[in-house]
Amino acid sequence: MRIVTNSTSLSAYKVYLRLEKATNTYLSDKGYLKLDLPVLSPVLVPESYLEVFETDFGYMERKEKLYLTPSPELFIKRVLAHMKIDCYSLGKSFRNGEPDSSKHSPEFTMLEFYKLGVDYMGIADEVLGLLNSLSGGNKITYQGKDYSFGSWEKLTVEESFIKYAHIQKNELFSEDALKKHAVKRGYSVEGFTYEDIFSQIYAQEVEPHLGMNGKATMLYDYPKEFAALAKLNSDGKTAQRFEFYIGGIELGDCYTELTDPNEQKTRFEQEDKKRGLQGNTQHPVDWGFIDALKHGLPDCSGIAIGFERLAMIFADVTSIHDLRLIDVV
Repeated sequence: MRIVTNSTSLSAYKVYLRLEKATNTYLSDKGYLKLDLPVLSPVLVPESYLEVFETDFGYMERKEKLYLTPSPELFIKRVLAHMKIDCYSLGKSFRNGEPDSSKHSPEFTMLEFYKLGVDYMGIADEVLGLLNSLSGGNKITYQGKDYSFGSWEKLTVEESFIKYAHIQKNELFSEDALKKHAVKRGYSVEGFTYEDIFSQIYAQEVEPHLGMNGKATMLYDYPKEFAALAKLNSDGKTAQRFEFYIGGIELGDCYTELTDPNEQKTRFEQEDKKRGLQGNTQHPVDWGFIDALKHGLPDCSGIAIGFERLAMIFADVTSIHDLRLIDVV
């Protein structure tokens, strides 16, 4: 990797700064408390689909492993449990093992906010309000296409797979059936998990169609395997999670938060086991997160938004790297 100075990024960077200021104003006016949070932690929430950065702290005889946080969630949940207040963070997060591309970077800016007393659909309303505020209620143009934010295009994950990948419900929620379908379509399945196969099909056949109809697409009710921290729906197969897209680009990920400490502990154990089987970096599990739930996490929902991706849309550039004056690539 090398350090690059991007003198041509100044105008896009100014859009980023304008959005940052407007976002802080919008959330503050709505009663959210802004949190200044650490980015290093001795423990993490286990998520099998994320790889992390590990580092060493040392002072004289004291030695300790620390990890760059892939999201601020483990800290925000403690605030929610102990202070019970709508709150948000807008700061750096870090993820390893992902491609350094136009939409990915090992270091990125994440907006994460939580609201008490609402489910994921309540957060969807809040996000639409934020998008409208950032656009001034006007259309924006991204790569030659106009977008407005008066309403969502809404699709369940099941509906999207039927519509774009021609995969029916009985195939989507069965690992064996999905694998057979993937083999027929020429996908690699040897040694791959259900999550791997789902993700291949999703990325190739579903995602490019989302947020392409002049408004943001809200894709909701994901298989439970993709929502370790979300409440399940009554069908037992899907979780109360949505992602939203503009121009085929995933911008945000929302859950109705799981508040049951026993269920969360079970899922942590399952995710930690998956991490070991997949050869991911082994980090201590944040069991204090479970203690926070026991203290009493109120009913709430939260969303994580890739803020540079959002700014990329509003600045009408094709890469998050186009927003940065100084970049490491």
